[in-house]
Amino acid sequence: MWAAAPRPLSADEARAVELNAVALGVSLDALMENAGRAVAEEATRHLPPPPARVAIVASTGNNGGDGTCAAFYLHQWGYSPEVWLTRPPVEIRSRSARRCFDRIEHRLPIHIAVPRQEELASMPLVVDALLGTGQAGTLRSPIREAVEVVRASGAPVLAVDLPTGTRSPEGIRASWTVTLTAIKQEMNPATAGEVVVRDIGIPVEAWQRTGPGEFAFFRSPNGTSDRGRSARVLVIGGGPYAGAPALAALAALRSGAERATVLAPRGAAELVQGFSPNLVVRPVGSGRFGPADVADLLTEVRAAPPAAIALGMGAGAAPQTLQALRSLEQELAGSVPMVVDADGLAALPAAEARTAGATAPLAATPNAGEFARWFAATDPSTPLAPAPRRTEAMRAAARSRLLLVAKGEPDLVTDGQSVAENHHHHPAMTVGGVGDVLAGVLTSLLGSGVEPFAAGRLATYWVGEAGIVAASRRSFGLTATDLLEELPAALAAGLARARRAG
Repeated sequence: MWAAAPRPLSADEARAVELNAVALGVSLDALMENAGRAVAEEATRHLPPPPARVAIVASTGNNGGDGTCAAFYLHQWGYSPEVWLTRPPVEIRSRSARRCFDRIEHRLPIHIAVPRQEELASMPLVVDALLGTGQAGTLRSPIREAVEVVRASGAPVLAVDLPTGTRSPEGIRASWTVTLTAIKQEMNPATAGEVVVRDIGIPVEAWQRTGPGEFAFFRSPNGTSDRGRSARVLVIGGGPYAGAPALAALAALRSGAERATVLAPRGAAELVQGFSPNLVVRPVGSGRFGPADVADLLTEVRAAPPAAIALGMGAGAAPQTLQALRSLEQELAGSVPMVVDADGLAALPAAEARTAGATAPLAATPNAGEFARWFAATDPSTPLAPAPRRTEAMRAAARSRLLLVAKGEPDLVTDGQSVAENHHHHPAMTVGGVGDVLAGVLTSLLGSGVEPFAAGRLATYWVGEAGIVAASRRSFGLTATDLLEELPAALAAGLARARRAG
């Protein structure tokens, strides 16, 4: 049975959910067909009986495809729809939207122009199918002119998914909005009017489980700055172990970070530098971290503030090290996005001990044993069934005010309000170092500005995809460094797949 998403979806989430639905076997044609029919059904609630006239003002994007599909159904039911397409049909972006336009092209009155005010003023209803999710910034021509005409006409408006210019004082003020699948975060109650949520055939698994749609969350360089990559990340770890911080830092680079700097005790720092010349490595202290090193570590952090920090991997669990990590976490949590992994988990300060009003996300990435030891409220020696594990994870994330990425079968990603499962991985990935790779990818994503819950979803799916590809070549001989090599190709394939889907 269909159920609306548990909370409003952002534009990126709506796109990811749609792509996940396609991966689950629901075609984009079917989604647009269902959306168009839902819009048409809602339109009939606000129209006089057939053959009442209705105006469809549409763009060449998928929102416009929903509108032209609605026009088809209204025509089938005896109404008299008239369509204004603001740009030439040759500019229709997706195959599904083109199919909907082709179906009405020779059946209905279609104007390739912005409507005139007097043309809409006599209409009992105008369907706003100009812009849906993803609209941002100021309205541009010819959408801007179309919005001005719709507003000036005074005709009642039914908006598709979101009113065009939903956040702008110059945007359309709808009498009604039919939003698809779920309420959208961008929706402005002052301009949306009466809101109805309609099912268009997206299965609940599309947001409850990760899928290839997660790549919609990746922040591609936009070319507006002098840097193609912008996230400079910092890894604080090492001591008894040097491989763990090196893997995390290299994973951050392989997932888009511009620079990865490792702060490690002398000795471990020399070994980390030996892994790759791509890493910037700075030694702090010697042997292992202790309370005396905290001031120097904070000086290094503040001298060149990073976009995000990964902390704890390979540091060891000696009492003096945990004391140092606890001081660092308490000082830094909330001021910069931070991922705490491995030995750092034992030093996590309680939520109430962290700085009040902190806004930067804090994430924890425990494995099964660490989750049972540090986050579950039940006996750590008792394995949890899937449903109680989900409940425990959500409670722990809410209690600790953090993003929790609990590795296992499945991986759980939760911010305390929402939870998603990642089943996309290979048994060969249960090898040392894979968790460090995941922490590095998550750190890079948080540093680039991806929202925490979305970053957790993408990181788990992406690393899983890299592991599946690596396992197809190496089977159970897979190592964590194999995943590093597959991360860029997995990203390229994921982004290409999203582009092909429309």
